[in-house]
Amino acid sequence: MRTHLLFGSGGLILMGAACVRLLNAGEPPAGEDYQRLMQRNLTAPIRSLNARDIQDTFRQGRASGKLHEATDILAPRGTPILAIDDGVIQKLFLSKPGGLTIYEFDRQGTYCYYYAHLDHYAEGLKEGMPVNRGDVIGYVGTTGNAPPQTPHLHFAIFRLGPEKQWWQGAPIDPYPLLIKLVK
Repeated sequence: MRTHLLFGSGGLILMGAACVRLLNAGEPPAGEDYQRLMQRNLTAPIRSLNARDIQDTFRQGRASGKLHEATDILAPRGTPILAIDDGVIQKLFLSKPGGLTIYEFDRQGTYCYYYAHLDHYAEGLKEGMPVNRGDVIGYVGTTGNAPPQTPHLHFAIFRLGPEKQWWQGAPIDPYPLLIKLVK
């Protein structure tokens, strides 16, 4: 378990990573990451995205006890999903919670964009394939643990660690970024 030292008015505090994550809840995305992402000229992951379709679900608790750490975007089943940034399809994966998923790394290997609950992948999509911002990579669905009558895109962003592991990283709240993309 990773621990962190914090200095506060009460002195030195030793905390586990889960506690630090809870302390940071309610804060905007890490300033440096947020600024870097805003400078990238990202595109919305769904064409003609409306602010009312983007749910601020990042800090919602789940039955597992974990935080959601993603934003849900409501859209009709079969709506094309677009690559938000230039990058590489790092992993196509089928998981019980996420269903059909895509892990896209940016070209620098700094950030991972995670797209889940897909109905199906875009034709010809494969691991290692480069994609450009705006390319269709999949289609909205309800695979995994998504409610069958609520098609949506579960979208997450995380900063990759030095190991560049597609399944883990420091979560970044995508909601403020997505809202700026639709304004």
